Amino acid sequence: MNLFSNFFKKKQTNSSQYTDIISPVSGTITNIKDVPDEVFSKKIIGDGIAIKPSGHRIVAPVNGKIGKIFKTMHAFSIVTENQIELFVHFGIDTILLKGKGFEKIASENQIVSAGDIIIKYDLKFIIKHAKSILTPIVISNIDQIQKIKKYSGQAIAGKTVIMKIKK
Repeated sequence: MNLFSNFFKKKQTNSSQYTDIISPVSGTITNIKDVPDEVFSKKIIGDGIAIKPSGHRIVAPVNGKIGKIFKTMHAFSIVTENQIELFVHFGIDTILLKGKGFEKIASENQIVSAGDIIIKYDLKFIIKHAKSILTPIVISNIDQIQKIKKYSGQAIAGKTVIMKIKK
């Protein structure tokens, strides 16, 4: 049974189509290999891109269902209707901030639309207290993905397509 059937009007994506992933934060798109944490840079938990943020909010990168929002509010997971699993992790070692600088807006298991605000953050505070603000956006079920198209340049939260995923 498709748990999204009651929430989405659109039928499940055909496997030959791409799913657009929009930027969850405004900023500059960078290579995942540039993230100063081997878990991300060596693609241990999946492949994707990173963004050096310039805004103050993290939005849903796709229509989907929020999975886990970390207690420290620095990261969350989301699953699309066609079962693409994404993980958004704001900064590196931001877990050590214990939630300071973050404000949770969405809830776990909430159905969201691309662009809905998930978390607000204080960029100046986080820059001052975290190892890095580079924000990985990772496809965690990469073994089920056929192809990823990655984009570069500037991104606007909730508007700019940063990746296209073919499942």
